[in-house]
Amino acid sequence: MDVKGKRVLVVGLGKSGVACALFLEARGARVTVSDAKSEDQLRNEIPALLDRGVTVETGKHGERTFRDQDLIVVSPGVPGDVAPLQHARRLGIPVIGEIELTARFLQGNIVAITGSNGKTTTTTLTGEIIASGGRKTLVGGNIGTPAITFVEQSSPDTWVVLEISSFQLESIETFRPHISAILNVTPDHLDRHGSMENYIAAKTRIFENQGADDYAVLNADSEICRRLAEGLKPQVLWFSRQNAVQRGAYVRGGTILHRDREEVEIMPVEEIALKGAHNVENVLAAVAIGMAAGVEPAAIRRAVKDFRAVEHRLEYVATLRGVQYYNDSKATNVDATIKALQSFPANIHLILGGKDKGSDYSELNALIAERVKRVYTIGAAAAKIESQIGASAPVISAQTLESAVGKAADLAVEGDIVLLAPACASFDQFPSYEHRGRAFKELVQSLAVLQSASSTGGS
Repeated sequence: MDVKGKRVLVVGLGKSGVACALFLEARGARVTVSDAKSEDQLRNEIPALLDRGVTVETGKHGERTFRDQDLIVVSPGVPGDVAPLQHARRLGIPVIGEIELTARFLQGNIVAITGSNGKTTTTTLTGEIIASGGRKTLVGGNIGTPAITFVEQSSPDTWVVLEISSFQLESIETFRPHISAILNVTPDHLDRHGSMENYIAAKTRIFENQGADDYAVLNADSEICRRLAEGLKPQVLWFSRQNAVQRGAYVRGGTILHRDREEVEIMPVEEIALKGAHNVENVLAAVAIGMAAGVEPAAIRRAVKDFRAVEHRLEYVATLRGVQYYNDSKATNVDATIKALQSFPANIHLILGGKDKGSDYSELNALIAERVKRVYTIGAAAAKIESQIGASAPVISAQTLESAVGKAADLAVEGDIVLLAPACASFDQFPSYEHRGRAFKELVQSLAVLQSASSTGGS
C-alpha cells in the first residue's frame, strides 16, 4: 500500500489514532487528524502531531475535511456509521480502521484474540507462551500498544499476538490472522452495536479471510462459539474446562491435556497462579494457541507457571486490617463481574457503576445475594443498577470511587474483600478503565498510609 503523497485523514485521536497519523506521515502521506473533542481535551496529543507537520482539526468533523481525502483511517472508538464517514463512502473514498491499515504492512504470523472477556489475560499469556518457545514475539493491539507500531519491528519469522475488539473488527477488509480465537461471547457494547446479532457478527469477522492452512480456536463450552464453528474455512481447535475435545486443550482429573493426533499432558491445573475458573479457560485457550504455533509442552507449562495476573484483572492490591482489596477495573460488562464474584466465596464489598453499555444488571442478583455483603454504586449507571439489583444486598449510593472505597473501608471487617468490578465502562468519570484501576489502587494505598498513621498515633 503506497501512501506517499496521498491525502489521508485519521479520525479519532486515541492511542491508535495518534500512532496511525505518525506512521502515515513517516511514509510521506499528507496527514490530517480530526476529533470532536476540544483542543484543551487533546492538549497531550496535539504537540507531537504538529511537530511532524500533521494538520489537526478539533471540536468538530468538518464536511470538507472528510471530502478532500484519498483515504480515511478510523480509530476504534469512532462508530463507522457517523454521517461524515457515510458521506465519504458515497463519494468513493476508502474508509478503513487501524487494524486493516496494519494488515497492509505487517510481516510475520498474526495471532488475533477476541471475546467479551478474558482477551487481555489470554493475549498476554499467549505472548509469554510463544516467546517461551524461542520465537520473536510482539504483543499488543487493543491491549494498549497499537498494532501499527509493530510494523518496523516485524519480519517474516515474527509472531505478532494481538488483542482485537469488536470495534476494530468492524472495519477490516484483508486482515488475516494465522491463528484466531474467540474466547466467549456475552452481551457487551450493545450501546454501540445495537443488538447481540450485530455484536456477534462483528466478532465473527475475525475468521473472514482465513484459509485452510489457518486455525480458529473456540470455546467448546459456549453454545454461541459452537454455532460459529459451522462452515469455517480454517481448522477448528477447541478448548473446554468441562469436557474432552477431539482437537484442542481440555481438563481431565485436574490435569490440562491437549489432543491433536495424540493426547499430550501439559500441566496440573493447580500450577495455575491466576484466581478463578474463568482463568482456567483463558489458560486452556492460550495452550491451544501455543500448541498450534508449534511450542513444546514443557515451554508452555513453564510460561503458565510463571504467569501472574495482568494489571486491572482481578489484581491483588493490598490487605489492610485483614481486608483484602482487589482491582478488576477491566470488568466492564456484567459477565466479567459475574466471573469476578465467582472467584471469591463470600464477604464481598462490591463497587459497581460507571457508564452503562445497555447491560442487564439483574443477572448479578443471584451471586450478589449469595456472596456480597454490600454494594457501593458509582457513576452515571448508579440509578439503573440500584433499580435492577433490588434487595439482593444492601446498597450504598457512593457516587464517586473515592467515596465508595472510603465507605467500604469503614464497613469491612477482617476476612472481608473489597472488590472493584464495576460492570460498566469508565468514560463518565475516567478516561479509561486503566485510569479507573490506577485511581482505585492509589486510594487503597492512601488508605494504608492513614491506617498506619492512626495505629501508631501519628497525625
